[in-house]
Amino acid sequence: MTRVFLVVMDSVGIGGAPDADRFFNGKVPDTGANTVAHIAQACAEGRAQEGRSGPLNIPNLVNLGLGDAVQLASGERVLGIANTGTWGCAREHSLGKDTPSGHWELAGLPVPWDWHYFPNTQPAFPYDLARAVAQAAGTDGILGDCHASGTVIIDQHGPEHMSSGWPICYTSADSVFQIAAHEETFGLDRLLKLCSDVAPLLHQMKVGRVIARPFLGSPVKGFTRTTNRKDFAITPPAPILTNWAQDAGRPVHAIGKIGDIFSMQGIDTLTKGSDADLMQALANKVQTAESGSLTFANFVEFDSLYGHRRDISGYARALEWFDAQLGAILPKLRKGDMLILTADHGNDPSWIGTDHTREQVPVLIAGLGSFSIGAVNFADVAASIAHHLNIPAQGPGRSFL
Repeated sequence: MTRVFLVVMDSVGIGGAPDADRFFNGKVPDTGANTVAHIAQACAEGRAQEGRSGPLNIPNLVNLGLGDAVQLASGERVLGIANTGTWGCAREHSLGKDTPSGHWELAGLPVPWDWHYFPNTQPAFPYDLARAVAQAAGTDGILGDCHASGTVIIDQHGPEHMSSGWPICYTSADSVFQIAAHEETFGLDRLLKLCSDVAPLLHQMKVGRVIARPFLGSPVKGFTRTTNRKDFAITPPAPILTNWAQDAGRPVHAIGKIGDIFSMQGIDTLTKGSDADLMQALANKVQTAESGSLTFANFVEFDSLYGHRRDISGYARALEWFDAQLGAILPKLRKGDMLILTADHGNDPSWIGTDHTREQVPVLIAGLGSFSIGAVNFADVAASIAHHLNIPAQGPGRSFL
């Protein structure tokens, strides 16, 4: 019986989507954003030399068809030609360039509503919401109350947070409400409980995620976010790929923040940690996952560590690391296995601002041979996985197999 490994390279976009002019970083539309192409161009021109050198070195992704997918999506030929993979590009239809929108649609469920976004003002949150969060935290108020970078805002408010105990609350261009707190002085368990307690209120507003952002450090030594982040996301309102597989009696394994994104719907096992930990978990599942199983993984550090911080060299290093690890995994796939590499949105590190970019994404498949599937839709990924696993599919997607 066949197995499927669906791997989301978080934010690895390959060129502006047809509707990119409707999505913005500040006042600049995302038209022309191209995460992979712009990183490759920067490497070739010697503009991405921190911790690495030379052209972007990702032979395994190129062999699977990443260069061909970039050219299909954007017309840019910046990488080599596919030799071993099945490749194409995919377009999202949900009205968001965020994690839940991309993942839900890849799992067969386009978002059926408009997300709520907070205005880029200060304060950013309604008074009643800020008061409810403070009451849930047992404090007299909150800090932040604005759009902000997560690393910048803990540097700005970390000392006051440690002395007052008030939680640091902020948002971004995504539909999110983020709460940062010190793991030791505030307490990790207390932070997670606070996020869990206020999540239903935010979900009623159609805010996609409440995110716990724990950190450590001191005003003297500086502050660093930890890997104990947890997302409290709206539960999908209809069955998704993981439910389809589980309902058909197939084991479903989640790696990374997949469990958070889907509120553990249709998931049997979950592994979390750094991307290095997750890569080891993926390698272990390739070795041990049951026949007929689905393994769904997300590698977030492309996005969280390099895309939002507009770090081209760091993003290039991350791609090269991922590619090298992938090279060790691909030979271990069994006959009949299908490994799909894709993304949920873009986050061009060469672009203005700090937010995601509305892009098409690659669909690279190992295990089927070398050919093109052309331009497809996000939801087609789920339908194709269902086809390969021989389980019933739901939703608007059509199998490209």
